[in-house]
Amino acid sequence: MILTTTSELLWLGLTYALLAFLLLCLCLATRWHWLVKAVMVLVVSGFFLLHNQVLRGIAGWPADDALPARFVLLSAVFDEPSAVRHHPGAIYIWVNELQDHQALALPRVHRLPYEKDLHRILGDGIKKARDGNTQIGTTEPRRGQGSLPWLRPGSDDKPQIKLSDLPRAQLPEK
Repeated sequence: MILTTTSELLWLGLTYALLAFLLLCLCLATRWHWLVKAVMVLVVSGFFLLHNQVLRGIAGWPADDALPARFVLLSAVFDEPSAVRHHPGAIYIWVNELQDHQALALPRVHRLPYEKDLHRILGDGIKKARDGNTQIGTTEPRRGQGSLPWLRPGSDDKPQIKLSDLPRAQLPEK
């Protein structure tokens, strides 16, 4: 049987349910102080919630973490806001982080809040990437408004994303 991430998460949930059942039996069968029993229940529940959050990040769910400072744009999916569904919208972006001018082996998907300007920038970048121009992305903090914008922090902590073409490799002369 080939285990998929979903079935592995299901098995993990079942093992935690079994552990919770055994803990319930232990709590009912012993005459320990109620405080000891309550602490055991809280510890097992806390480990379940923590482990579930960690596995969601590993299992391919979109990360809400900040984008890396330099990355290669692979793809993006735009989920536009909808007042009917009461959905604020999101942009899912697949990137390979760049370290020392080398892309890491595995891509990562990030979830960003929907912005019309970001939709346009990433849409243009994807079109260029489909035409064969690899897109390199950078993130920079936004600058404040008014005079001397470099002194003022940005209006929010969301970074500004810029895309550029990967420079063509120069072939050596013969």
